[in-house]
Amino acid sequence: MADGFPPFERLALIGIGLIGSSIAHATRRGGLARHIAVHAKSAASRETALRLGLADSVHATAAEAVQGADLIVICTPIGACAAVAQEMGSHLAAGAIVSDVGSVKASVVRDVKPHLPDGVHFVPGHPVAGTEQSGPEAGFADLFDNRWCILTPEAGTDTAATDRVTAWWTAMGARVEVMEPAHHDLVLAITSHVPHLIAYNIVGTASDLETVTRSEVIKFSAGGFRDFTRIAASDPTMWRDVFLNNREAVIEMLGRFTEDLIALQRAIRWGDGDTLFDLFTRTRAIRRGIIDAGQEVPAPDFGRHKPHGDEG
Repeated sequence: MADGFPPFERLALIGIGLIGSSIAHATRRGGLARHIAVHAKSAASRETALRLGLADSVHATAAEAVQGADLIVICTPIGACAAVAQEMGSHLAAGAIVSDVGSVKASVVRDVKPHLPDGVHFVPGHPVAGTEQSGPEAGFADLFDNRWCILTPEAGTDTAATDRVTAWWTAMGARVEVMEPAHHDLVLAITSHVPHLIAYNIVGTASDLETVTRSEVIKFSAGGFRDFTRIAASDPTMWRDVFLNNREAVIEMLGRFTEDLIALQRAIRWGDGDTLFDLFTRTRAIRRGIIDAGQEVPAPDFGRHKPHGDEG
């Protein structure tokens, strides 16, 4: 048991993919819940959750999983949150805390909160951690160690509930920041969502080039392209839902990116080496800042064991 953290009696995980399974592992590691109940639509996923010790009980419906739970975490793709909340809403115990792990927050608040009864506390969350892998076998206990988890409770949310979720994430190894949902979505649009979109696009462009065969793309993948392919291997359902639910912020950031890309195109066309050098110097300093902040390691190999990239 984590020092000073009173465990939850029943943690219900609605979804058991990479993040859900990692939460189960981290919760087990710290003794943070006496019982972990898991809901997964797939019988195979439920069986895997039991086999790996991720769950004390598995349930075919969310309504069954949340019975008597004092913490419920929605770990489904963002597009499924509304349906899950509607299904489980009337089965939630008074005083229960509901959270989630989605990388878009304003749409989750919009889709989930109306289905929660009075007396149930909603503390949306987003652990900024992940890999390109998915499924219940992809999780591991230290995924959240020294990573950020952003909580986005609305004004008026019970302070004790927010503090409890903060303490839980801290006990799982994360660092916690609290911000408004809309601000979260703007920040993540540039730090995560647009970079993923660029990766998907550049890998797709390389695949479509008629002058380069697919075998050459694979054979001559230097570091830059190889790293893009790792990001572009992330879960398609999750990222489709991210872009559909954070479209305003993503479009705004894409506009800024496009303007800056055109400026770079102009500098290359006119041989403006000073502009290129100045930009590359600034961006190199950002990389060093991320390493100094403990959010990355200086190792050059992005294919290292258990990568911490591809945050949602």
